[in-house]
Amino acid sequence: MPISSTSSLVDSHCHLNFDVFDHDRDLIVERARRNGITRIVNPGVDLETSASALHYTRIYPEVFAAVGIHPNSGSTWSKASLLELHAMLCEEKVVAVGEIGLDYYRHQCPRDLQISIFKQQLGLAAELGVPVIVHNREAASDILEILSKWHQELVVNGSALQDCPGVVHSFSGDGAFATQLVALNFKLGINGPVTFNNSQMLQSVVTAIPVESLLLETDAPFLSPQPYRGKRNEPANVRIVAEKIAQLKDEQLDSVAKITTAEADRLFRWREIH
Repeated sequence: MPISSTSSLVDSHCHLNFDVFDHDRDLIVERARRNGITRIVNPGVDLETSASALHYTRIYPEVFAAVGIHPNSGSTWSKASLLELHAMLCEEKVVAVGEIGLDYYRHQCPRDLQISIFKQQLGLAAELGVPVIVHNREAASDILEILSKWHQELVVNGSALQDCPGVVHSFSGDGAFATQLVALNFKLGINGPVTFNNSQMLQSVVTAIPVESLLLETDAPFLSPQPYRGKRNEPANVRIVAEKIAQLKDEQLDSVAKITTAEADRLFRWREIH
């Protein structure tokens, strides 16, 4: 199922700045280009990686950055963190606050601190009118409660962000959680696990949810799709994710590419960046 020359793909979540790419990053980006990937969003997980994500936006035209403190990096949070993130969000080619959220699996940061950091960064996103990239691991109930209240505040304040507030990346929840997020106008980030034989729940979610509510991503270097499971992931593999979604939804690959790319454009608004 070839993608036509007029279509493009977006990898909406890739940690291109991680050191596992240090020896061949140029080749990785070139391979993405050859596979039709025209935009790559590189989120930070702390201040250091947010700064390095910003650095690579200056090297590769197709790379954009998100900046934020991941819940597993909560111990790095300080009173100055919000100010530093604010400054980076004013830089060209920074398109979102992320990767932020809650992780109740790793236990690397107390839950109350995770929640506080998450809410502060949501507040920053609302202040600046930029979308969020949300990490959720075994915290769906709290994620939904916090995002629901945040979205309600966006509506009350008349924020344009209410129509396209962000993406819950690497979505792995059930249909009810997916439906509730979509009702809040959030996108679901779909990556390699959708290709796994044992991912029936995720596949059923993707089948049921409109394509317009899905974003393609790799989460590279993690979560490689079949047939590369267990190997280092890379942006070029987002094409495999698109192919699987097209198969599940009985759609043409070209249609999935066009719709998901258009929705990524609408969320991240990189066409407004000069």
